[in-house]
Amino acid sequence: MYRTHNCGALRIADVGKEVTLSGWVQKSRDKGFMMWTDLRDRYGITQLIFSEEASSKALFDKARSLGREYVIKIQGTVIERSSKNDKMGTGDIEVEVKKLDILNVSKLPPFTIEDETDGGDDLRMKYRFLDLRRSSVQRNIIFRSQLAIATRQYLASNDFIEVETPVLIKSTPEGARDFVVPSRMNEGQFYALPQSPQTFKQLLMVSGFDKYFQIVKCFRDEDLRADRQPEFTQIDCEMSFVTQEQILNTFEGLTKHLFKKTMNVELSDFPRMQYDDAMRIYGSDKPDLRFDMPFSELNDLAKGHDFAIFDNAELIVGICVKGEAANFSNKNLKKLEEWMKRPQIGAKGLVNVKFNADGSVKSSVGKFYDEATLKAWGERFGAEAGDMLLILSGETDKTRKQLSELRLELGRKLGLIKAGDFKPLWVVDFPLLEWDEESERFHAMHHPFTSPKKEEIPNMLNGDHETMKNLKADAYDLVINGSEIGGGSIRIHDRTLQSKNFELLGFTPEEAEAQFGFLLGAFEYGAPPHGGIAFGFDRLCAVLNGSSSIRDYIAFPKNNQGRDMMIDAPSPISAEQLEELSIDVVLSEKA
Repeated sequence: MYRTHNCGALRIADVGKEVTLSGWVQKSRDKGFMMWTDLRDRYGITQLIFSEEASSKALFDKARSLGREYVIKIQGTVIERSSKNDKMGTGDIEVEVKKLDILNVSKLPPFTIEDETDGGDDLRMKYRFLDLRRSSVQRNIIFRSQLAIATRQYLASNDFIEVETPVLIKSTPEGARDFVVPSRMNEGQFYALPQSPQTFKQLLMVSGFDKYFQIVKCFRDEDLRADRQPEFTQIDCEMSFVTQEQILNTFEGLTKHLFKKTMNVELSDFPRMQYDDAMRIYGSDKPDLRFDMPFSELNDLAKGHDFAIFDNAELIVGICVKGEAANFSNKNLKKLEEWMKRPQIGAKGLVNVKFNADGSVKSSVGKFYDEATLKAWGERFGAEAGDMLLILSGETDKTRKQLSELRLELGRKLGLIKAGDFKPLWVVDFPLLEWDEESERFHAMHHPFTSPKKEEIPNMLNGDHETMKNLKADAYDLVINGSEIGGGSIRIHDRTLQSKNFELLGFTPEEAEAQFGFLLGAFEYGAPPHGGIAFGFDRLCAVLNGSSSIRDYIAFPKNNQGRDMMIDAPSPISAEQLEELSIDVVLSEKA
């Protein structure tokens, strides 16, 4: 037997027991006549004690040979510690070792296997199998497992059926770039890895499986950042004979269940916000509601005062910073303005208006606007003594996005975002289509299978170009703390309407048939009304734990260049393999 207990199990009530433990040597402390060794496994740490007096010379010498990360098995007696450690679950006891077996030796690790490690990101990713021994990393992976189990429990209890869909599928032109896989048996042809199981889950609805789910791997060949990976996991769901409201209620229930089961956090009902309101009030379709600071528009009050920057702007909009913001020094305001002018944000300038405690008003554009006008601005914003307005102007969409970034930066800088605070909401009624000036064509805001709202169907089938720009969809996103956790929609289930949507997206009838003929054909055999949602599982793990990076919750993640540093992938393949796959070797060598 390798162990009678794990390394996190023993307590004061176990004093006197003979036990067997196995694990990794965390570290040792040698005092000459006495030695202590911390033994670690994924459950915790138990302190071992060896002494010259109680141990044989052979055992004591063997203990002294132990290095970090040696794998050992010990037998001994649980005793009470004379110097207790209240930071450890096992801190009241230690094990007096009577027998020691070295199961495997270890080279000195390239970084310390502790919560506060000295290893940089690249080094830890190269030795990820060692990084995963750290308890802080293990907690993240264990949390992910618990979240997956809780998801399955909730969905199974609500009659959802788990179905696996194919991983080798057909490449489609919409969405991000596909990862492609050459087919040896079909020369010159390729599979694609799925960006989502979208069409398959819709086909399952046509097949009569009215509640489907899958915790599924998806793949997108896109530029990476902290919350993106080339392969990621979704909680993918679809339902038949449902309205948008029923879907929102079902998955609000799932979210509440997951928070309660994994975090013991009770969430209240989620507010609903229309997409247009989210953009107008917060400049974002994923607003962070952990703090206030909504936008107010000033076009009617600020234009016509010979301030050309405002007079020529499409939109003048700002936020009110509450409290002692009027005490912001000119130096701080200049730093904030420089931050806004960075290329990542691209603001041209930042106007401020301070409402001082004595009732006076001071502004960076005071020579263009008298005090009465500035006070009228303050009334629009609900400003009080001690508050400050920060105002941007320019093109509507760009300016709202810039102000959204400023709002979030101030939320962080002013300590308005509290740890452990969760503010979920549903953003609903997204536009169906987006017009792209560069390509001069529509793109799907969500994806090509999203249904317009029922009252919009006649406009979609018969409307002009401007009408198409304003079509609203039965589409919705779940947002928590400024992160999009999930998105979905009611789907089109009628061939004529789906064909029209493909036409609006620039598909010829022949292209639509070649790409999606299987789905269009299925719609002719009694497709039920259906809709669904997909949660970003990795992102949900991160948001629940207040982390900005999904990599912390993936056992073997890629780096920011999409590389697996541990196995060194992607990597070249042999000329023989390329020839077998009918891939031009010369082109491959150039690449």
